[in-house]
Amino acid sequence: MRAIWKGAVSFGLVSIAVKLYSATEEKDIRFHQVHRTDGGRIKYQRTCSVDGEVVSYDDIAKGYDIGGGEMVILTDEDFADLPLSTSRAIDVLEFVPAEQIDPILFAKAYYLEPEGQAAKPYVLLRDALRDADRVAIVKIAIRQREQLATLRVRDDVLVLNTMMWPDEVRTPDFGFLDEDIETRPAELAMASSLIDSMAGSFKADDFTDNYRAALQEVIDAKVEGREVVQPEEADEEPAAAIDLMAALKASVERARKARGEDDSDAKPAKKAAPAKKSAPAKKATAAKKTTAAKSTKTAAASKTTPAKRPAKKSA
Repeated sequence: MRAIWKGAVSFGLVSIAVKLYSATEEKDIRFHQVHRTDGGRIKYQRTCSVDGEVVSYDDIAKGYDIGGGEMVILTDEDFADLPLSTSRAIDVLEFVPAEQIDPILFAKAYYLEPEGQAAKPYVLLRDALRDADRVAIVKIAIRQREQLATLRVRDDVLVLNTMMWPDEVRTPDFGFLDEDIETRPAELAMASSLIDSMAGSFKADDFTDNYRAALQEVIDAKVEGREVVQPEEADEEPAAAIDLMAALKASVERARKARGEDDSDAKPAKKAAPAKKSAPAKKATAAKKTTAAKSTKTAAASKTTPAKRPAKKSA
């Protein structure tokens, strides 16, 4: 990697000399504009719109359009006189929790490497940030532009993320925000079920740029003079959902199938065990035996009981 900026992190009265490196790079396949018939590169010349003459790079200046066809021309001296206090310094302004920063503000990421004898204060700041579980809000000037940024720790290295200024973030102005749209509890419950069925842990290595891989395959096939293998057709786009609940249910089933789950995997509710047929029969038999025994005892009692004698007449 090649350093694109050199300066120092100003941490209170401590100064840490650092180098700045781009932490990311685009892997997009780039093409040149060429002549279709012979493949020659297409070149462009810088010409003046007033006299039509070709202008060299040394004669090109920056102009600000103030409207009405008038232009204010700025020279390098004009930019040099601007008060950029952070021209060669990364000034730490404050330390804040990371969750307080909206990700929409982040622009580009850079790695910071200690330079010279700055390794020890570099490691000190890194460990202090990690222990505090906070990020540093800083200011830095890159390419003649002052930017707000954050300093955080990633893989034992300080990472600087440049940020957009608050007035550079657009405010959404959409018509549906003024409408009174309500969701039913059943729909919300089904949507939550869909989220649960698709829940997982993010691993960046699990995702690939399929389009770039297919395009590279086409280029390699042309270079090697072999037949171009067409990539597999992607799934057709689903039709617009008419019934929201039906679409949610179908989405849940599709997510379960994608995970290898089946409806049979779900444990059905336990049903009450049916009563045994033999139990009533036994009870009935026992009741009959009891009744028969009672009738036998009654009959026996009637035989053994003597008949009542008539009362004697009084004299």
